[in-house]
Amino acid sequence: MNVVYGVAAVVLVMLTTVLIGAFGIRLSRTTSDFYVASRTVSPLWNASAIGGEYLSAASFLGIAGLILLYGADMLWLPVGWTGGYLVLLVLVSAPLRRSGAYTLPDFAEARLESMAVRRMAGVLVVLIGWLYLMPQFQSAGLVLRAVTGAPDWAGGLVVACVVGVNVLSGGMRSITFVQAFQYWLKLTALAVPLVFLVLAWRADGAPGLSARDVATWALPLSGGREYGLYSTYSLILATFLGTMGLPHVLVRFYTNPDGRAARRTTLAVLSLLGLFYLMPALYGALGRVYLPGLRGSDMVVLTLPGRLVGGVAGDLLTALVTAGAFAAFLSTSSGLTVSVAGVIGQDILRGGVRSFRVAAVVAVAVPLVFASSARSLPVADVVGLAFAVSASSFCPLLVLGIWWRRLTPPGAMAGLVVGGGLACGAVLLTIGEGPHTGFAGALLAQPAAWSVPVAFTVMVVVSLLTRSRIPPGVARTMVRLHTPETLDLDRGDWRPRST
Repeated sequence: MNVVYGVAAVVLVMLTTVLIGAFGIRLSRTTSDFYVASRTVSPLWNASAIGGEYLSAASFLGIAGLILLYGADMLWLPVGWTGGYLVLLVLVSAPLRRSGAYTLPDFAEARLESMAVRRMAGVLVVLIGWLYLMPQFQSAGLVLRAVTGAPDWAGGLVVACVVGVNVLSGGMRSITFVQAFQYWLKLTALAVPLVFLVLAWRADGAPGLSARDVATWALPLSGGREYGLYSTYSLILATFLGTMGLPHVLVRFYTNPDGRAARRTTLAVLSLLGLFYLMPALYGALGRVYLPGLRGSDMVVLTLPGRLVGGVAGDLLTALVTAGAFAAFLSTSSGLTVSVAGVIGQDILRGGVRSFRVAAVVAVAVPLVFASSARSLPVADVVGLAFAVSASSFCPLLVLGIWWRRLTPPGAMAGLVVGGGLACGAVLLTIGEGPHTGFAGALLAQPAAWSVPVAFTVMVVVSLLTRSRIPPGVARTMVRLHTPETLDLDRGDWRPRST
């Protein structure tokens, strides 16, 4: 790849991100602006922003790499990451918006009337956010090294600095503008090169897979990872249920004006994600044909344009893909930083804009340090582990908290500790010592299949054993969660709000 083109692409994305973020400074004046953009974001704009932050390095680089390595089994990743929004739409989005909370810990406290549950939820938000941020910084280092030869830590530092500037300057309102732009940049950065790659493939005689690949790689559960059936079902469970507990996703639904807008946002997100996820699978398939022995599977998207197109056109297409990759790092890191900083600022510091800004520095600095020292795994694998932790902790809390009035603070706390703790333990063993082999290794690499049922069971059983601890205000809270926002619940007459 031409180094000049690559550097120019990275610099252009960085400058555009900073300039768009600076626009948000003029509109960010209150605490509500910083945390939830004063709840005034339209569904389409919000959906674009969600697509921008949700389509991380795992989506832009990792899916194609895992499909290159393991074939059809990995198609469940984009299906699960998209389908998770359908579960979110049906079970969570509108009631969560009606709760009036800014963060997941806010919801936990409002529903269960317990500061202990709130603090535990805050710890898990920070852990999930940091676990999700680490692969963003690691992938940024990988891409910048491929483009310029810079050391691995440099890319993560660049992304952390740009994200810090945007978050510190304008908070959620600023980040919304940035992420909406970055979704469309990422879509363009994959779609345009893919057109040229398909044309080059056809001009090359449209070569297909080898007979061995047709018999194994292209057929589900016929090859690839150990214990493929278990791993596939556990992956499906983690991606379908983990989406609803991701803090940087949920905070977006607090920015909608009302519950109806939250549902419309989710429908728009399903369309935008479905459009995007058609493309990584094609990159993975072309990589299997032309780059079957590629070292570093996460690089297949960056390598294919130079391999199939070549020349100046190939360099320009690679630069475009590089720009899209950095947009992925920046947008996802921005959303995660806002979410983690919101929890740290409110629950550890004193709250307010100044506390939010101090918390934003902490939210970026800690995962950057860990990313520089931790062992690098395929980016989609690490993000999948974050989904497993989310599915094992916040999914039971949200589903039972919204739909089951008998959930008690001890039950919620026990489920968060046991489910979240087991999943976090599996994640730490996988990242720190893995990959492990055998069935024990599969259980640790894909913990959702056993940690999610355990978390739900513990929450239900402990809640039934502590029925006397049901929050006294649960009836009013449940009415608020499930009543249309056009009714004023703070008035005793249940008349529609005046407009």
